[in-house]
Amino acid sequence: MTMPEQDTETIRVLRGLEDGRASVRLRTALAVGATPGPHFVDKLIERCAIEPEFYVREMLTWALTRHSASMTVPELMEQIRSERAQARSQALHTLSKIGDRQAWPAITRALLSDPDDEVARSAWRAAVVLVPDGQEHELAAVLSGQFGRGERETQLSLSRALIALGEVILPFLQAATTDPDRRVRAHAIATERLLADPDAGFEFAIEEAKRVVVLGPTSQDG
Repeated sequence: MTMPEQDTETIRVLRGLEDGRASVRLRTALAVGATPGPHFVDKLIERCAIEPEFYVREMLTWALTRHSASMTVPELMEQIRSERAQARSQALHTLSKIGDRQAWPAITRALLSDPDDEVARSAWRAAVVLVPDGQEHELAAVLSGQFGRGERETQLSLSRALIALGEVILPFLQAATTDPDRRVRAHAIATERLLADPDAGFEFAIEEAKRVVVLGPTSQDG
């Protein structure tokens, strides 16, 4: 007796997501997103945790957004407790793309300060999308505690997350500009500049902020 056609197709797709060729995995994820089904969700999430290619991970995330949030969000909330950093990061990234606020309770302080920069950055992006109305101030307080962390890319991610919260961040920015730590002060000043002028480049803003930190506020005019 032959296997039902749909079961055969499902197995073919699941195998495609594990193919050694990135191009095949990409096409398969695209196909799953085009014709979503609940039997694909677990494999998509599982693959997100280990997929080495960025563009394939993005397609896996897109495919997950094509499925019902009632199926994906609970599974992703479990995944962000994984010991594997990529699993946490990609699950958070996917939750930010789905945008369902029922995931908010899973965005813990521990995730927002995760020692892995990529996980923390994904948590920041997810948090500003999912934060319930009225809790932005509390979130800004937690995020501002990360000023000065990491290299340029990480710092820019934090600045963008804070700026997305709006004027609620102003008192935290003001406090951070007088912090004893030079890196914290420079990062806060750069964020202030980006808030005032979103078109300003972060590299320019951070270099100017460093100059202000070293030479004092009067250096801005010359």
